Amino acid sequence: MVTTGRGRARSFFSAHPARTVVLAFAAAVVIGTGVLMLPASAEDGGATDVLTALFTSTSAVCVTGLAVVDTGTYWSGFGEGVILALIQVGGFGIMTMASLLALLVSGRLRLRLQLTAQAETKSLGIGDVRRVLLGVAGTTLMVELAVGAVLALRFRFGYGHSVGDSAYLGFFHAVSAFNNAGFGLHADSLTRYAQDAWVTLPIAAAVILGGIGFPVLLEMLRHRNRARTTGRKNWTLHTKLTVITTVALLAAGTLLTGLLEWTNPATLGAQDFWGKLLNSFFHSAMSRTAGFNSLDIGAMQPATLLMTCMLMLIGGGSAGTAGGIKVTTFAVLAAAMLAEVRGEPTSAVLGRRLGPHVLRQALTVALLGIGLVMAATLALLSVSRAAFEAVLFEVVSAFATVGLSTGLTADLPGSGQLVLIVLMFIGRIGPITLVSALALRERTRRYELPEERPVIG
Repeated sequence: MVTTGRGRARSFFSAHPARTVVLAFAAAVVIGTGVLMLPASAEDGGATDVLTALFTSTSAVCVTGLAVVDTGTYWSGFGEGVILALIQVGGFGIMTMASLLALLVSGRLRLRLQLTAQAETKSLGIGDVRRVLLGVAGTTLMVELAVGAVLALRFRFGYGHSVGDSAYLGFFHAVSAFNNAGFGLHADSLTRYAQDAWVTLPIAAAVILGGIGFPVLLEMLRHRNRARTTGRKNWTLHTKLTVITTVALLAAGTLLTGLLEWTNPATLGAQDFWGKLLNSFFHSAMSRTAGFNSLDIGAMQPATLLMTCMLMLIGGGSAGTAGGIKVTTFAVLAAAMLAEVRGEPTSAVLGRRLGPHVLRQALTVALLGIGLVMAATLALLSVSRAAFEAVLFEVVSAFATVGLSTGLTADLPGSGQLVLIVLMFIGRIGPITLVSALALRERTRRYELPEERPVIG
């Protein structure tokens, strides 16, 4: 029997869904690179070199926000539109968009396609795929329009911009914030709005909603009416873990930023009490893979940079627009350590026992992330004379798809920027996705080996 090219493509997609996600992201990066190299994409009308276009495209598709050129001045209106489209595609998820298009065209999904979409959106069941995909699209549109409208009104009546400029500024930053991209149209990011809560708080809200994860948002919306009638939320363990850990990390980041930078004249030192509180909270929220900054990152204390690195590495919620190892991974590892310290045979959290495979998965994600960060830091230190803390900060920001920068990225040689490109790509698709692509070939062991315990510690 002869297999057509379309049949082979379908067969490959069905057999290797995780690899298809990787290839889809790679295709988006390549297409974005090609479009950004066009003379129409640059403000001066000249062609952009491959490395600059590749870095910008990768940063946009991977919703990172690191840049080697100033977005607002280097790129033309067309180029900025391309970047915005790449951000939306990356944040929404290549596989999520493909599944949604398949739903709209055919009205149904094959089982394998449903399973693949579930892996990307972390939906609760195969039968919920249609509702999840449409919910993702609706939630994205609703939040971006609401935040964009608030920002546009503020830019119009608070800063005197024209109607067109206000709308463009508002919705560009809203899309970038909800997708946790961190791309801005000002060279100083949002430092000019450091004292303006009408700008920083809506952006922080969009970042938190986008980064908390679509499954959590959908579950909270689904149980909203039930909570009104019964007084109980009945959230799943995943939602409880995500919400509790997110709130705890936001509070800890706000407190530590305030304590460490309170008297620093280059950051919080010159602001009043409410300004310090506002910007401490904003920095804590942005450290969760958003990339906007209202404070000068390069002027922060080394202790603050290290604290920010930890927040960036943890990241946001699963199946959201945030990066990092994810808050649930962090929570599961914390529960496992607590159980080991207590001498308990199994790990439990919030009244639920965690299976061994969950612990192995969390450990794999965390160790892969830390290993990549260490390897990339070593590579950049070998090609750059920058200080260790600046290099580590840039590496973690790239891997966790955050976009915060001490200003080092643009000064790195081409080889260093290529390292960051690889990190952003891996950070967006996630170490666990790469593992899943190989796990399809795993075999079931028909026997167990004798048990023996090596000395630990």
